[in-house]
Amino acid sequence: MRSLAGTGRLLALGLRRSRIMLVVWVYALVAYAASTAYGFKTLYDTPASLRDFVAGINGNGAAVAMYGRIHVAGSIGGITAWRMAATGGLLVGVMSVLLVIRHTRGDEEAGRLELVGAGVVGRRAPLTAGLLVGVVANVALAVVTALALIIIGLPAAGAFATGLAWTIPGLCFTAVAGVAAQVAETAQAARTIALAAVGVAYLLRAVGDAGRVAWLPWVTPIGWAEQVRAFGAERWWVVALGPVAALVLGVAAYALVERRDLGAGLLAARTGPAGATPYLGGPLGLAWRLQRGALLAWLAGFAVYGAAVGGILKGIGDLVKDSSSMRDILARMGGRQDLEDSYAAAMMGIIGMIAAAYAVQVVLRMRAEETAQRLEPLLAAPVRRVRWSIGHLLFAVAGPVLLLAVAGLTAGLADGLRVHDLGGQVPRLLGAALVQAPAAWVAAAIAMLLFGAAPRLAPAAWGVLGVFLLLGQLGPVLRLSQVVMDLSPFTHVPKLPGGEASATPLLALAAVTAAITAAGLTGLRRRDIG
Repeated sequence: MRSLAGTGRLLALGLRRSRIMLVVWVYALVAYAASTAYGFKTLYDTPASLRDFVAGINGNGAAVAMYGRIHVAGSIGGITAWRMAATGGLLVGVMSVLLVIRHTRGDEEAGRLELVGAGVVGRRAPLTAGLLVGVVANVALAVVTALALIIIGLPAAGAFATGLAWTIPGLCFTAVAGVAAQVAETAQAARTIALAAVGVAYLLRAVGDAGRVAWLPWVTPIGWAEQVRAFGAERWWVVALGPVAALVLGVAAYALVERRDLGAGLLAARTGPAGATPYLGGPLGLAWRLQRGALLAWLAGFAVYGAAVGGILKGIGDLVKDSSSMRDILARMGGRQDLEDSYAAAMMGIIGMIAAAYAVQVVLRMRAEETAQRLEPLLAAPVRRVRWSIGHLLFAVAGPVLLLAVAGLTAGLADGLRVHDLGGQVPRLLGAALVQAPAAWVAAAIAMLLFGAAPRLAPAAWGVLGVFLLLGQLGPVLRLSQVVMDLSPFTHVPKLPGGEASATPLLALAAVTAAITAAGLTGLRRRDIG
């Protein structure tokens, strides 16, 4: 057991270092589950409305591809578990990957594991501690989710089955991340490999559900989460597939860790050119080099999500035709125009919040460069702090615009092809997407303020974005006052398509962004680096 010496201390250290990240992820996912259950309970309060909703979803190929097929159709719990299985499984997989890579390959790349390894720490202890951080996060999430659903009034057995269903992809991708950390030589490459596995798993599930290929969802952990069938005839044995697959992958990770040197990966990093290209001669070129991989991945995701929204749009009337509560909520979220326009505006608001998540990630990459001690040597050259940060901030501004443009374009193409009106739908949905950009900039500006003035609190930007998300999703359901709703910048965005287009709120949000960003840059200029 000498190879595991020090695992407990490393686990405690990992949980302490990730305490903010863990709380934010668990809080956001539990809030997602609770708001989903509460919303369905409020909206579909009659058997007829519930039956029509299920028939509408299962009859819409785009909806099935995005969310999966509803198998347990007779209860609020059944559609809650359906809504959480695929998209929730995707998010849980992302959470697990980010946590594990941070405490394995991330620490190794930063040189922290080499220092720790000089003490009484076994060869397998860092990997074990990193995997256990992922396990603790998934178990905590499952328990808290189940308790939240029970408090809302759903049956205990189904609530725990729903929470445990999330552990299937969570544990599997925890182990996938452990393997990726041994294969890749950098944290970025390891994250790319593991997140690509998450994306492929979701895609296989989507193809299997939409194409009625019954066996295909069974080859992916996200598909297994669907097959638990919570709130129906629960298949408890399916829950065991997650730990078993994770155990097999974990054994592979332990075998790989013995076959490489500390700091190296099984796949050696490519040797770069002898001389840097001209565009790397300035902060903007460096920012592009650091941000391009993430931007391309986000672009692919936005293209798929936009197409799914556009594909559902034509049939939204059939899904909510018997639910006056749902129509009212769509009106509060997307404006009081016709139903399809209200739904499109509400979905564009959600896409805008996702774009804000990208913008926050871009800004927090600057904090990662600082904590990895790559910023201080850079500033020792004739590069000023503000000039360096502006290189990244340009991506925080232009990136959301590009992402929203891609989502609006694919949504317009999908809807336009269905209604045979490409010339009309593409510009409408493209404009509805692009107006979300100033609100996303506000979230990036808040992240910049925290990074510049209080860098240790920079991860709290995710919490602020989570508040915006909850106000946008739960506010209309809970009928919160307009004063509370106005705390979110997304509340002030024009409700397009169909609503009144006005430049005034967009200019106001841009002005707020500029003011907050300037305060953040001022703080960065005055504080110590590191």
